[in-house]
Parts: sequence; C-alpha cells; structure tokens
Amino acid sequence: MSVAKKEYKRVTVKTLVDMKANGEKISMLTAYDYTMAKIVDGAGVDVILVGDSASNVMAGHETTLPITLDQMIYHASSVIRAIYRALVVVDLPFGSYQSDPKEALRSAIRIMKESGAHSVKLEGGKEIKESIKRILNAGIPVMGHLGLTPQSIYKFGTYTVRAKEEEEAEKLISDAKMLERIGCYAIILEKIPAKLAKEVAESVSIPIIGIGAGNGVDGQVLVLHDMLGMTHEFNPRFLRRYMNLYEDMTGAISQYVDDIKTSEFPNDNEQY
Repeated sequence: MSVAKKEYKRVTVKTLVDMKANGEKISMLTAYDYTMAKIVDGAGVDVILVGDSASNVMAGHETTLPITLDQMIYHASSVIRAIYRALVVVDLPFGSYQSDPKEALRSAIRIMKESGAHSVKLEGGKEIKESIKRILNAGIPVMGHLGLTPQSIYKFGTYTVRAKEEEEAEKLISDAKMLERIGCYAIILEKIPAKLAKEVAESVSIPIIGIGAGNGVDGQVLVLHDMLGMTHEFNPRFLRRYMNLYEDMTGAISQYVDDIKTSEFPNDNEQY
C-alpha cells in the first residue's frame, strides 16, 4: 500500500524516525563531490551518504580500506556545500575508530567540525560498541552498518551474502538491537537475506536501510555511480541501473573527439 509523502524542507535524524513511524520509505544515495551532490539533493533524495566507497569509484582502489580520514573530510566538505535538504552522513574510514574509542571520537569530531556533516557511520556491532558510545556521548549522531561490512573484507574473504547461517543471523539481530539501545538513529543492512532484514526492521523502532537486503526494510541505498550506470563491471543482483551513462558518456566523448579531428567543432556559432 502506498503512503502519502510528507514534504520535509530539511531532513534530520528525527525526520527519518518519523518516516519509519509513518510508513514512508527512505531514499538514500551516495555522493562524493559538489556537482553530483547538488543534483542528488535537488532530486529529493532524503539521505546522502559520503561513503568510503569513494575509495573505489573515485580513486580506483580495489577495496575501501585505503581511503584516509583527510580524504573523507575533503569529499564530505564538497558535498555539504551543495546541500539544502538532505541529511548527510559520512563514513568513518578504516583505521579511524576500530582500535580506540578516543581515536574514534577524535575522528568523528574532525569530520563534523571540518566538513559540516550531519552524522557519521561506523561498520560493526558489539566489537565497536564503546567507540559508538563515545561518539554518541559527544552529541554526534551515529548510523550503524551491519551484514556485509566492506572494511572487513579481508576477514570475510569474499563479498558474498552474510548471515545465512543461524549463528551469524542471531548475532546480527542482537547487534541491531544493541545499536538501537545505545542510541544509533538508523542502521544500514548490507547484502543479507531479505527475510532476516525484514525481521530486523520489525524488531527495532529506528529505520533500517537496505542494500541487497530486500524490500521489507524502511529504505534503500545504492552507490550513485552504479545506479546511473557509470560503472559497468559491477553487476550484483540487488543493483538496478536507472541509466546507462557509461555508454552515453563514451559516445558523447567519442563524438567530441571526432568533431575536433574533422574541424566540426567549434563551428561559426561557437566562436567569437
């Protein structure tokens, strides 16, 4: 059943909780620069994630691990300057929060102060509980992230679906309830069975946003470059491409090259 969409002039962490309570789905996309963020925000997306996936799509690394805190602040600052409506959440990068709650707080404070972001996101459950609590106690909103956690790829050894076995599924549910209990305002569930994701969404009062977690959750997130078809090698089952910009952009650039080579560009109307 469709739910009437309420107009929110500015999306906050409270807005997301209200949206879940009202049965309104939450839309979320990544962005890493001013120009793309301005388009995403103008199109009405509720939440913009400045993801550590910038390590892959912007810098060309194989994993999210190499991106630094300084680089995340740079991307987040670029996005914030474009935003009028969306809530902006920024990933704490690998190595900036796992080992020491004090270091986690310092990293979160730097992101909030230097970029102007609205919240931060951390990957993991009870293993990083103290880091999350330290950040929350400083008044910084935190979004959790469970299931497939890309920063732990070398621990998992694969990007396959997580929590298919009962023991891991029970831990995921327990971690989700713990994240809600200590004060996280939302949780991303990545690449887990749809039935389990729906169970989690129904067991907590905070929004559950899925990526490869089925339709029984409170919202969805995709990487912008994947959704627009700018990338073409990545083809997981959960990805829906709304455009094929890889082909369109390649064609346009090829035409530009041809027009220069044949002196078709610039024409008489395109010069002074």
